[in-house]
Amino acid sequence: MENTEDTEDIENEKMSLTDHLIELRKRLTRSLIAVGIVFFACYYFKEWIFAIVTRPLTDALPKNSYLIYTGLTEAFFVYMKLAFFASIIITSPFILYQIWKFIAPGLMPNEKKYVVPFVVSSSLLFVGGILFGYFVALPPAFEFFVSFNNRYLQAMISFSDYLSLFVTFLLGFGLSFELPVFMFFLAKLGIVNSKMLSKQRRYAFLVIFIAAAILTPSPDALSQILMAIPLMFLYEISIFVAKFVEKKKITAANKEEELVK
Repeated sequence: MENTEDTEDIENEKMSLTDHLIELRKRLTRSLIAVGIVFFACYYFKEWIFAIVTRPLTDALPKNSYLIYTGLTEAFFVYMKLAFFASIIITSPFILYQIWKFIAPGLMPNEKKYVVPFVVSSSLLFVGGILFGYFVALPPAFEFFVSFNNRYLQAMISFSDYLSLFVTFLLGFGLSFELPVFMFFLAKLGIVNSKMLSKQRRYAFLVIFIAAAILTPSPDALSQILMAIPLMFLYEISIFVAKFVEKKKITAANKEEELVK
């Protein structure tokens, strides 16, 4: 069994640039096929998805308000974008698994066992970030924007503009919630460690608040705080993740020393 693993490691080390490109193409193709299949299913349920996506805005708008489209083909392409966005979220676990399979050849045999924790944690964090943005951060942001409505000024919102803002905002939340996973790989590479992260905490929190001010669609402090607080919490989790990686490295080093003796 050990000889088989050693042979696989040697083959992985000998992978050329062409081999890596072929592997990348294979993983991208599988991801695109999965997205394509789910895309058609999402497009079939486009009206139901439309109702979910627009709910944070329609709840904030006055009664009898509605979204508009200004171009003849705009509604069709907006529904296409909506179905594509939904398919990305649904297939995110499979896409993350393909990402792992692409980077797996560069990992040690004992590191490849993290595939399930990686896919599960990454998927949960990504979807969790999107749900947090949808249920917690977006409603107060839209209430702020709609508050300018009066008898002289009425909002006539293009669904295309709304969808662009919606997708950008929620994808930003989803990706930012991947911070612990990102820190895991940086710790594995030795770029960061738990002491460094703890020491730089105040500067990290400052960067988080600046990023929250830039990424949130609403300029009010409440939306920015709602985005910054979970990121600070995830940063603290990242410190524990880095400690976990360090303990694993120490354990592995001790085992190697025992084998040498």
